[in-house]
Amino acid sequence: MGFYDLNKQQRAKKVAGIVSIITNELEKEDYLQTTGYFSHSDTYIRKAAYLSIGRIYFSRQLFQPKIIKLLTKFLQQKDFKIRQTAINAAGEIGKKYFDIVEHIFDAGLFDEHHSPRNAVIGSVKKMGEVNPVPVLLWAKKYLNHPDKEIRREICHGIELRGRKHPEDILPLLRELEYDKTARVRSTLVHVIGQIAYKKGCIEIVINDLNKWKNKWLVKDALKEIIDVHYRYRSFAALTQQQVAAYIARHSKVKISL
Repeated sequence: MGFYDLNKQQRAKKVAGIVSIITNELEKEDYLQTTGYFSHSDTYIRKAAYLSIGRIYFSRQLFQPKIIKLLTKFLQQKDFKIRQTAINAAGEIGKKYFDIVEHIFDAGLFDEHHSPRNAVIGSVKKMGEVNPVPVLLWAKKYLNHPDKEIRREICHGIELRGRKHPEDILPLLRELEYDKTARVRSTLVHVIGQIAYKKGCIEIVINDLNKWKNKWLVKDALKEIIDVHYRYRSFAALTQQQVAAYIARHSKVKISL
């Protein structure tokens, strides 16, 4: 029976049981059932496991070194689901203490399987939203990496912080303005669109884009911003027509609509 086949009370009981078992196994340093949770076929069981690790880390100080040791060890497991869940657990810790888990993201970024790499992106998003300074400093190290997928993943990973604070990530995005890889370029344009539609963000984004030198890239970004304001019209601060008019007035790069 899957996690969401259970009712609300049963799910709460299941989560409490997972927390209890992981806590007991941390005491004994015997991780048979913990490994089972981390490798479980049900995504939500794995999620309950990594959230439990986060809760235990912050509530039981004596277990903190054991947890970091365990997550580091799990990165060596053959099952990609275990590695993926370990990275997600590290992301819970990194919301507050990124330096403790930085090595896990250094390793996960180069995992051979896409799922752990996607867990890095997801974790960078959630960590960067609440703990931006160390996370963005870490991300900056990889923006000029020779591997195009690393550059693309980092660009994607910093997006969420930019939705509320575009000024924090625009200097990092600008480092990719001349990237020649189509996937990196398309991700960059996508992220610029995503950080421009919330209240107060379009002004910051357009002001920054006016300083970019790659005018062809800026044109694509401006078109994406206008398109995003239609696709996300239920959530955008301005209508598509309003944002098109704003761009026409304030952008140094002119586009045909």
